Amino acid sequence: MVDSFWKSKLTEINEVFSSVKKGTVKKLAISAGGREIRYVEYGEKEDFGRKANYMSACGAGSPIHYANKSDANKPVLLIVGGIHGGELEGIAAVTNLIQVLETGEDFRGKKYDYLYEHADRFRLLVIPCMNPDGRARLPIDTLIDVPEEKFVYYMQGTWKDGTLCRWPDCKAVHPIKEASGFLGSYFNDDGVNMMHDNFFNPMARETSALLGLADEEAPDFTVLLHGGANYNVHMPQIYHLPLWAMERMEAFNQQLDAAYARAGIPYTNIKQIVDDTGKYPFPAINLTSAIHHVSGSLSFTFESNMGLDAPEPKFSPDQILDSHFVLFEEMFRYSMK
Repeated sequence: MVDSFWKSKLTEINEVFSSVKKGTVKKLAISAGGREIRYVEYGEKEDFGRKANYMSACGAGSPIHYANKSDANKPVLLIVGGIHGGELEGIAAVTNLIQVLETGEDFRGKKYDYLYEHADRFRLLVIPCMNPDGRARLPIDTLIDVPEEKFVYYMQGTWKDGTLCRWPDCKAVHPIKEASGFLGSYFNDDGVNMMHDNFFNPMARETSALLGLADEEAPDFTVLLHGGANYNVHMPQIYHLPLWAMERMEAFNQQLDAAYARAGIPYTNIKQIVDDTGKYPFPAINLTSAIHHVSGSLSFTFESNMGLDAPEPKFSPDQILDSHFVLFEEMFRYSMK
């Protein structure tokens, strides 16, 4: 039975959009399968005096040619759930976040005074589900207590011969649609995994739309919310970022480590400063790092525990939601420093 606060269905996302009064609901894109992707914005968009795109501005020696920001400008935060449509934890967290931004309470009735009272100090761009195609393909509303083999089936699907398409082999054919028997919820209806699109010539219109939003908005901080099986919550390393960005993400990583310790939620502290070992192949740019390179954003991936019927640690639905709200509050605190 799904907890009533666990709102991850596409219909429930639309109901949340319908309840928005303080923010503005906007259309971002139409998915490969013809489904609308919408987001909520809070706070007015400011004019940063753009004269160039981010990479060109860097080439000119200063990002102010792209976004001329000062302490008087509100930080811009971009929060994205459902890049992999079957990773429901982030979707449920974002629908609850919208409820908090609207009312001060999540769908459990739990108050978040800090988020509610400080929200007007930011421009917030909140996307519950970036991959509605994958979400529509998942026949269940929570992965809590789902066995590990079934989880793999739901996420990565099967090959033509019916064998499970496991990670990381699910990335070996891309787009994967013609090679799959059951197309898992990782992918849009064209079989594209947005995390590993061709960012210089995107295959998915969803990828183009998200990169376009980041380019237009110049977010200071971006998080892509993912599910990380039954692991402690953590930030995986992101490659191909400049050292200054990795150093700032490492500072945030340490801040999260302390915050999760105070909350009693298991967190794995993974060093965010990555050295190129010179070994081939070195991990390529993914969607998280691509967002940095189009906008200068401090961009990171958050991996949630999924509460599977699998080895410990196994989080409850409440722990999963709590872990996301620790993240959201610490993003606010870090951005206001």
